[in-house]
Amino acid sequence: MSVLNVALIGSDEFARSLGKKGDSRDIDSYVHKGSKDGVVRVLSLLRPLKHPESIRPLLSVLDVAKAGLLEIGALDAPVGEAMVALGCSGISTGRAIIAPRDGNWIDPGQVRVMLDQAGLSEWEIMEGDIDEHETREWLFGVQDELSKTTPDASSSSLILPVDQHFNVKGVGLVAIGYVQSGSLSKHDEVEVLPASDVGMVRSLQVMDDDVEVAHSGDRVGVALRNLREQSLHRGCMICVPGDGALIGHESSSFDLELAPFQRKELSVGDVVHAASDLQFTVGRVSGLEGASVVVDWDSPLWIRGDGSSRVLIVQLDAVPMRVMGRASNVQKTG
Repeated sequence: MSVLNVALIGSDEFARSLGKKGDSRDIDSYVHKGSKDGVVRVLSLLRPLKHPESIRPLLSVLDVAKAGLLEIGALDAPVGEAMVALGCSGISTGRAIIAPRDGNWIDPGQVRVMLDQAGLSEWEIMEGDIDEHETREWLFGVQDELSKTTPDASSSSLILPVDQHFNVKGVGLVAIGYVQSGSLSKHDEVEVLPASDVGMVRSLQVMDDDVEVAHSGDRVGVALRNLREQSLHRGCMICVPGDGALIGHESSSFDLELAPFQRKELSVGDVVHAASDLQFTVGRVSGLEGASVVVDWDSPLWIRGDGSSRVLIVQLDAVPMRVMGRASNVQKTG
């Protein structure tokens, strides 16, 4: 089963036209299944809730998405912030759907300029009534193209951030999250960070189906045994014991690539958040030298040992643009 996770920033009505609504927490999930040559293919449309009031659900969606759909009802600050976040997250494939609210008119040329400035120059602009069937077929085409051009993340080290956990009668301790890279199989031994507790995979579920293996991009329920429940919490990470996939940073230095439209500059003492692999870690700026920034984190920020982490820096009190930019060359300090 091949899954394409799509960031859908728009209305519930638009999302329901493309997929069947499923889970709803701080992110609404809509699923559409199709098949090609006997292979089941899945579009997983992820709609962040409470944006622009809260930016974390948007950033969590962008951590797992490979394509985007942005419904534009007005050219306002929330739309601009969403464009910037999409661009900084590297979501280079997508469509902007012009759907004016209250009968207003939106200039497609202005939308084009904003997309280009936000780093989304390859995005398409759609106007008028949207054909749901054509949109789904386009997304399946994106999925096919990505399968040809993107390295198979399932061959990388396992990285599975946990966003929910609970006990299920007859099953035991279950952790739920998106496989960010690598794959996970029944009976695998896993380690939970930062507790460093080791347990065993009892069973796996993807899209409510029991599976033998969960691959990169899958939202998976992992039944675990020989593991303390206290080791699990939102933001903890599941990986393979001893493979060094993740390095815990108490303090990090990095080069900040300032986001488009961002006019504010960081100062020593500023409180910031890092969004990476579904983490949302708070820290305080302790050093600045040009574009180089040092941040001390309140709790460990887990960075991929191979240097492939995508880290966005956010300042919650920055108005109107909370996305400060993208961190590159992230190094552990101290």
